[in-house]
Amino acid sequence: MSSPRRPLRSQDWFGRKDKLGFIHRSWTKAEGFPQSAFDGKPVIGICNSWSELTSCNAHLRQTAEAVKRGVWEAGGFPLEFPTISLGEPLMRPTTMMFRNLMAMDVEESIRANPLDGIVLLAGCDKTTPAQLMGAASADIPTIMVTGGPMLRGMYKNKPIGSGTDVWKFDGDRRSGKISIEEFCSIESCMSRSAGHCMTMGTASTMTSLAEALGMTLTGCASIPASDSRHREIAHRSGVRIVDMVWENLIPSRIMTAQAMENAIRVDMAIGGSTNAIIHLKAIAGRLGLDFPLEKFDEIARTTPVLANISPSGKYLMEDFYYAGGLPALMNEILDLLHGGALTATGKTMAENLVGAECYNPEVILPRDKPLQPTGGTVILRGNICPNGAVLKTSAADPKLLQHTGRAVVFENHSDLLARVDSPDLDIDENCVMVLKNGGPHGGPGMPELGNLPVPSKLLQRGITDILRISDARMSGTSYGACVLHVSPESAIGGPLAAVQTGDQIRLDVENRTLDVLIDEHEMNRRLRLFELPEAAYERGWGKIFLDNVLQADEGCDFAVLKGKGSKTEPALPF
Repeated sequence: MSSPRRPLRSQDWFGRKDKLGFIHRSWTKAEGFPQSAFDGKPVIGICNSWSELTSCNAHLRQTAEAVKRGVWEAGGFPLEFPTISLGEPLMRPTTMMFRNLMAMDVEESIRANPLDGIVLLAGCDKTTPAQLMGAASADIPTIMVTGGPMLRGMYKNKPIGSGTDVWKFDGDRRSGKISIEEFCSIESCMSRSAGHCMTMGTASTMTSLAEALGMTLTGCASIPASDSRHREIAHRSGVRIVDMVWENLIPSRIMTAQAMENAIRVDMAIGGSTNAIIHLKAIAGRLGLDFPLEKFDEIARTTPVLANISPSGKYLMEDFYYAGGLPALMNEILDLLHGGALTATGKTMAENLVGAECYNPEVILPRDKPLQPTGGTVILRGNICPNGAVLKTSAADPKLLQHTGRAVVFENHSDLLARVDSPDLDIDENCVMVLKNGGPHGGPGMPELGNLPVPSKLLQRGITDILRISDARMSGTSYGACVLHVSPESAIGGPLAAVQTGDQIRLDVENRTLDVLIDEHEMNRRLRLFELPEAAYERGWGKIFLDNVLQADEGCDFAVLKGKGSKTEPALPF
């Protein structure tokens, strides 16, 4: 049942009785639509990140058709439009360089067109936060349909997970445990369908957090991409957005401070990707909400990890769905959530979770048997990272969480690749690998270089984890004792730039500290010798990015894009 009618934004285009109204209606009729299709009906934009360059999102054309069916059923007028699409496997130097561009594309496409409501279609890592950022800034009624994970990989009758098992098999190849022929045969078994990574990587994390924020229908994030129930929930989302328009249920009413805390809580409970911290910071910044890094750590300390999903655990996202999916996990921690938070369903989070059950307690663990008693991510401070750094403890060797070792420094990624497998590299399992110039400026774009490969000479001795530090990110499918997002980054003269091979570095996760054991005088002396590297770009988007990007602790958004978007409607063209 639709809510009482209210004035529609689109009628300022289609309802006019002047020259502009003539043009708007006439050009829309050119597509074969009769006036009755859009006369007084909510115009619903379907914001589609489909692309054949983004296999995670390659099925979203079918998803869009299901959404359209729902919009028509509910009495709306659906119009699909494209945005740029960010595919992790293919884009260089990193999709993170283009997340803000996509967010701007989404925001301005919404703002400039006669749209009353929006359905966001996303899946791959950066497409989900980019669309949420753009929609938060545009702030008209919006619902998201996440693309869903791909089917689990299978090799020799054993499940294998995207990303996570790639790193393991590559380590086996580099250490001589498997041949290049076997390595190549595995690649045909990894990705068996459209959809995003089926491990708890950044894609699964961010789609789960879209649901935790209240921006999807209940249960949407966990459904595999190829499951017919994915198209069914897309249809229902199309129905629901029409009522959201009449209710004026806008993102700023859903993505509140309480909703953001729910998302952080769920991130910790699922053992989510470290990238989620950057993306949630950016989304919060668009909404004018202040979430210091310590808020993530505070929530992590009181949240158990319950999702037994790779890379922190054993299972994959298909198993997670069959076990009850995100609703079952959230119901397990409902007392820790803001159950009264409003969601896109029009109901509260607690109301959405009534009746959610866990069908496999080995996949979604009970509170009294968690995978880890506290959240999988911690925030560190110290003289290396005065503005913060991040470590995913749930995917690290516990022995390395209290560690002091000799630094082995790589000045950039090229230096790392040139030396990491050299038999002459002076390194053992007690050392600390340090990578500089991996941040927003140094990368450029803050690429996923933070899971530095363990040197082959150590792999050959059976050593699979070593403490690693960088100002880069790492894939959410990665694992290991990797300290990431060191801020400020080395390329702008942050303290990481002063670290030298041979320095002693101390990590103390219990006390949340990370320090290089040199005195302040020596640190300052070294930093005075620092010289800014040559800029990676002199024109185009690369230069715009470098001139405007904020540091990791501020979400790597642009300062000019923070805060709520303008409510001023676009000026008339003539």
